[in-house]
Amino acid sequence: MVPFNSFREFNKAEGGDIWFALKETRLLACFAAILANWTSVRKVKEGETTNDLYAFLTTEPNAEVGAIHPKAMPVILMRPGVVETWMSASWDEAQILQRPLADGALRIVARGVKEDQTAI
Repeated sequence: MVPFNSFREFNKAEGGDIWFALKETRLLACFAAILANWTSVRKVKEGETTNDLYAFLTTEPNAEVGAIHPKAMPVILMRPGVVETWMSASWDEAQILQRPLADGALRIVARGVKEDQTAI
């Protein structure tokens, strides 16, 4: 699970980075992610190594994300029971969670480069 309060998709025609969130208040939710030990040769001089890698699970986009990025969107999990299923169920049971949020569940909350407000 990877917590987030907003995420971005890039669309040059729409002006670059488009930020999505569940609400203007940017409620916390989680991306479904997969962690695996992967053995491969990433650098020839290092030879074969085993590394911890992770990836976000994606699915077809809902209406809001699809208008900006028609290829895919991250799988977003919001309810504790759904998160528990993702973390502990067999793949046969958990794979049904690989679906977009309902249309209308996300909104565009910002456009452009991320600008964090930091306290000094």
